[in-house]
Amino acid sequence: MTQVSEFIPTFVLTPADLVPAPYRVKSLSEAVTHEPQGVYTVARTFHGDHALLFDAHLDRLEQSARLMNISFHLDRVRLRAALRDLLHAAGYPDAKFRITVPQDQPDHIYLGLEPYQPVPAVIMQQGASVITTPLVRQNPIVKTTAWMTIRQPALKTLPAGTYEAILVSEDGRLLEGLSSNFYGVLDGVLYTAGDSVLEGITRRAVLGLAPDILPVRLSALSITAVPRLTEAMITSSGRGVVPVTRINGNPVGDGRVGPIITAVVQGYAAWTEAHSEPI
Repeated sequence: MTQVSEFIPTFVLTPADLVPAPYRVKSLSEAVTHEPQGVYTVARTFHGDHALLFDAHLDRLEQSARLMNISFHLDRVRLRAALRDLLHAAGYPDAKFRITVPQDQPDHIYLGLEPYQPVPAVIMQQGASVITTPLVRQNPIVKTTAWMTIRQPALKTLPAGTYEAILVSEDGRLLEGLSSNFYGVLDGVLYTAGDSVLEGITRRAVLGLAPDILPVRLSALSITAVPRLTEAMITSSGRGVVPVTRINGNPVGDGRVGPIITAVVQGYAAWTEAHSEPI
C-alpha cells in the first residue's frame, strides 16, 4: 500500500515481533532524539527494495557493537525480512533507512525509513559548497548514536548554501564530513584519509573503482593544501558521490565540476546498477 501518513515508519524488531516504536516522527533526523543510545548503520534503497553491500553494512554494525561491548546476535534473515516488509508497506519509490542496535537492550532493533531524497540536480551539476570545522569524531571507526546527537547542532547551524562540514584534526588534516567521507585531487592524485575516519561503505566502492581513473593515496590532506586542489568530492551511502566546488567560500580549482570527479560519479552510477541486490 502507499504511505500517506505524515509520520515515517518507525518500528522495533523484538525477539517476539515487529512492533511500532514508542514515538512518532516525520524524519530520521527527528528520530535521533528518540532512539536509544547504541550503534547504527544508514543506507538507501535502489529500485524500491534493493541495496548496495547490505551485508557490509551489517558487518560494520556488528563490529561497532563489539567495539562498544554490546553483546547481541544479529539474525540477518529475520532482519532482512522485517525491513523488506516495511519497505513494501511504505510504498516509497526508494527509501533511506536506519538500523539501530541499543546499548542496553540490543535484542530490540530499531528500524526507521523515510522517502529517499536524491542530491539536488543543481549540486550534482555545479558542485557543493562545504566548510571546515574543528569538530572531531571520537573513536571514528565505531558508528554510534552519540555521534548523531553530537553533530546535530553543527548540521542545524550550517551557513545558508553550505552542503556539508569537513572535520579538521588538531594538526590541520582534513578527515571526513559530518556524515560523509572527503576526497581531494592534488597533483593528479586522489587523496582521502586512511585512518581516524569512518570506513564508509560507499567509500569502499569508490576506492575500488577510482584507481582505474587516477592514482589513489590513503593520506589525509592538510588544510593548507586546499588552495592547490583541482577537484574534490564527498561520498556517503545516502548520497553516493557528490562533487565539491567550494571550500570555505573559495573555489576548488576553477570552481566547476571537473573531469576526474565526473568520471568517478559516472563510474559509481554504473557500479550501483551492476551491484545493487535485493534486501
